[in-house]
Amino acid sequence: MSSRFYHIVNSAKPVLVDFYADWCVPCRLMPPVLKEVKDDFKEHIRILKVNVDHYPDIASSCKIQHIPAIVLFQGGKIQWSGTGVQAFDDISIALREIL
Repeated sequence: MSSRFYHIVNSAKPVLVDFYADWCVPCRLMPPVLKEVKDDFKEHIRILKVNVDHYPDIASSCKIQHIPAIVLFQGGKIQWSGTGVQAFDDISIALREIL
């Protein structure tokens, strides 16, 4: 997945990555927010979920120290990130700034 992950986040299309773990209770609050983001931005973005327990190398290379963590990439560069449960409005503002 590592090489595939980096290929995807190097896209010109914004990629929103949700770093999570199955055991993380706050992480379970993010899927409804991300669904709302996906519904609002449709084909303008891509959303990926990365389980930090399954892909620690990706989490480490993205400097993820706390979860949930939401990271917005465009062209391989981090454009915005947030740790903890993120509100739709905060993610939406970040996306609108780069679209």
